[in-house]
Amino acid sequence: MSGIPKKEIKKHIPVKDLDKRIKKLEKDVKVLNRLHFIKACYSGMSIKEAAELNGVSYSNAYVWFNRWNEEGPEGIIPKYAGGRPSYLTSDEKIELEKLLQQEEVITTEIVHKIIKDNFGVDYSHKQVRIIVKSLGYSYSKPYPINIETDSQKVEIFKKNSHNSI
Repeated sequence: MSGIPKKEIKKHIPVKDLDKRIKKLEKDVKVLNRLHFIKACYSGMSIKEAAELNGVSYSNAYVWFNRWNEEGPEGIIPKYAGGRPSYLTSDEKIELEKLLQQEEVITTEIVHKIIKDNFGVDYSHKQVRIIVKSLGYSYSKPYPINIETDSQKVEIFKKNSHNSI
């Protein structure tokens, strides 16, 4: 870059408050889309036509239509259920992360076994991958180890690469 000074942003509100405002406006956009759908129905369009116009599935549009008829404007406000609570508590996830740091190689099978043995929870492999990803790990393609590699050079490389991070 050619000497252009970086401009600093004034942080008028904390990040938590900013996140709350973003979440609220995202919710408002969803309500706005639903109101456009209802307005299209007011103008005489069928549920199917109004759904196509607003780019939503017929089943979602039908749910919005029924909620509007039963509850009025309050019926189209998104109702987030929050999902099923995790079987692992946040403390157990921290403990899992410590256990994973002790492992040299981490695979879905290994993590599944660690969770089952230490916490008594039998997750599906898909859920294990989701948990591992939420802990900050990412996928990597395994490569074969070159047996002819000089072990001393490997150690020097490891030391140098850890120091540069």
